[in-house]
Amino acid sequence: MRRPAVWIATGFGVGFLPVAPATWASLFVALVLAAIPGGSDPLILGVLIAALCPLAVWASGKAEEDLGRDAHPIVIDEVVGMLVAVWGISTVGRAPLVLGLGFLWFRLFDILKPFPIRQSQALPGGWGVVVDDLLAGAASNLMLRLTLVFLA
Repeated sequence: MRRPAVWIATGFGVGFLPVAPATWASLFVALVLAAIPGGSDPLILGVLIAALCPLAVWASGKAEEDLGRDAHPIVIDEVVGMLVAVWGISTVGRAPLVLGLGFLWFRLFDILKPFPIRQSQALPGGWGVVVDDLLAGAASNLMLRLTLVFLA
């Protein structure tokens, strides 16, 4: 059962890219959302986030057995975190701006990991892999909303 978990946890192989796999996974999410009509619909994203969270925790925990603790190839957490970063924010008429800023804010919070994001990595198994990205996504969502108000 670990082989399918690794495949899911690595974003179907995106995590095996040699340089910045987390950034590529986050960018991939932004591009997919931009390409899908209605891709930013809050109901659809909410259901997707709710479905992916337990899958990400499970797959990340199993993948750690083969790849190591919060290994760089594990990027399913970035996928979920990036979805949270843009959840509930309309992209109508401004998808490149919203998704681009969401991507930048998410990568910033995911890399810097301010309190309590870094501390959440101490959670056991897949929880420690995923929760920090959920928190980074939530912080990014807030900053994205504030940025958009400032730009309006």
